[in-house]
Amino acid sequence: MATNETATETFRAARDLLQTYRDDYERAVTEFRWPDLTHFNFGFDWFDVLSAEQPDVPALWIVHGDGSEDRLTYAELSDRSSQLASWLRAEGVDRGDRLLLVLGNVAPLWEVMLACIKLGVVVIPATTLLGPRDLADRVERGKVRHVVTASADTDKFADVPGDWTRIAVGAPVAGWLRYDDSFDHLDTFTAEVETKADETLLLYFTSGTTARPKLVEHTHVSYPVGHLSTAYWIGLQPGDVHLNVSSSGWAKHAWSSVFAPWIAGATAFVVNQQRFDAAALLHTMARCGVTTFCAPPTVWRMLVQEDLRGHPVPSLREVVGAGEPLNPEVIEQVQKAWGKTVRDGYGQTETTAQIGNPPGALLKPGSMGLPLPGYTVALLDPVTSEAGTEGEICLDLAVRPTALMVGYRDDQTLTDEVMRGGYYHTGDVASRDEAGYITYVGRSDDVFKASDYRISPFELESVLIEHPAVAEAAVVPAPDPVRLAVPKAYVVLAAGHAPDATTAESILRYVREHLAPYKLVRRLEFGDLPKTISGKIRRVELRTAEHEREGRAENEFREEDFPDLKG
Repeated sequence: MATNETATETFRAARDLLQTYRDDYERAVTEFRWPDLTHFNFGFDWFDVLSAEQPDVPALWIVHGDGSEDRLTYAELSDRSSQLASWLRAEGVDRGDRLLLVLGNVAPLWEVMLACIKLGVVVIPATTLLGPRDLADRVERGKVRHVVTASADTDKFADVPGDWTRIAVGAPVAGWLRYDDSFDHLDTFTAEVETKADETLLLYFTSGTTARPKLVEHTHVSYPVGHLSTAYWIGLQPGDVHLNVSSSGWAKHAWSSVFAPWIAGATAFVVNQQRFDAAALLHTMARCGVTTFCAPPTVWRMLVQEDLRGHPVPSLREVVGAGEPLNPEVIEQVQKAWGKTVRDGYGQTETTAQIGNPPGALLKPGSMGLPLPGYTVALLDPVTSEAGTEGEICLDLAVRPTALMVGYRDDQTLTDEVMRGGYYHTGDVASRDEAGYITYVGRSDDVFKASDYRISPFELESVLIEHPAVAEAAVVPAPDPVRLAVPKAYVVLAAGHAPDATTAESILRYVREHLAPYKLVRRLEFGDLPKTISGKIRRVELRTAEHEREGRAENEFREEDFPDLKG
């Protein structure tokens, strides 16, 4: 395959600029421009180029729970993906076809992704946690022509209708093509495929915290090129060993386990655990020399339950958090133990990293950071639509970032709604200080009023998890005859703490000592938190439960239960 040298060098120039100004945010923001590309194929025009330049560098390194490891160099992964692409084409997988990819964190996941990019096939990633009904929905709404999944998961497709190619990774399955046969195929992929910049590459079903999952459309530049901002935010450098804790099938996996490390020429490092084990993860990080680490808040909260001082990772240079805003208490604990500051960042399935604390920039506790290179962020008042210091996080379409999705596939009404008024509307609310730092407030539908005061659940939750008994918390409004609504916390307890009145009083007292009177949590309930399949808290379920409930919940405690509480 002949590389599109112009596209390669244009992309490289943008990458190198951000590398050069890695520690100079102002220069990076001022001088960065999204590459102007009419055609781009990440497989041929970037990955294969890197494989020629650094053939022996590991591109993928997977450590499995049983201690076994898989490693593929850039050269090996380049060759395997090209051979797989040739086999897929011989089996009828054509440019523009949609392929549903349902695999865990195993090497074939990355091989299929690269092969599909080279073929111009549209990939629909999906988590292995999906059941038959959800998979049938993906096949139908995604107009799927081909499915790749593990042999052990093929039974889930038994009743999924349609005439689609079936490819099983693992043991042979009757009626399914065997993935391993692709490497008995002698031809390598040599056809000229110049994928256009606006050609569809990825379709993501969002996890949906409030409604049916939407189908987010990305192109051959919006994600492969768009993650220049993500690589910059993480601080990735050539030769890094980058660990991203993420389940496959979600956009964050593509962010930080595929495109960002490979943009930098780094190693995508993966640790597979059947059940999360913080101590084992930390041991593996140290043993394998992980240099950059990204994890969602849930993982960070579990990690700080360990004695981090007893689990040093000397090789670590950068630590970041993404998925949901990370509570300041967790950041402080990591800083005390490791001397490293977890740099928060913000983005969506619909975009790449939009806002973040980049290496070298001043960090402000509690802030998500600054608009990343290539993004122009406005905070719009939900009533007047005027830009100000607090409002909905929006992206100015007059300087539309390359990394923004095309829209919601097959839903022009919803696309028009989020792209209205010359801005892309994220649905998230934030505030901006005089220095330009942006602090998360909450989802627009999560923010509520109590006694006519505006309440940010995230702010209250951040105080709650400072208490040693609290592992996780979610705050929603509970109906109240006097105040109309009061803040109620749903609390998941840390190990060793009982869901009793003593614990409840301790938590409520702590909140009173650390929050203004109008923000006080006045009720709390112990139990599990409802979450989406990707791990985000479904506050909508909690709000609904509060409005539908009659009387008090079984594990609920209220401030009036404790006469000694003041205020």
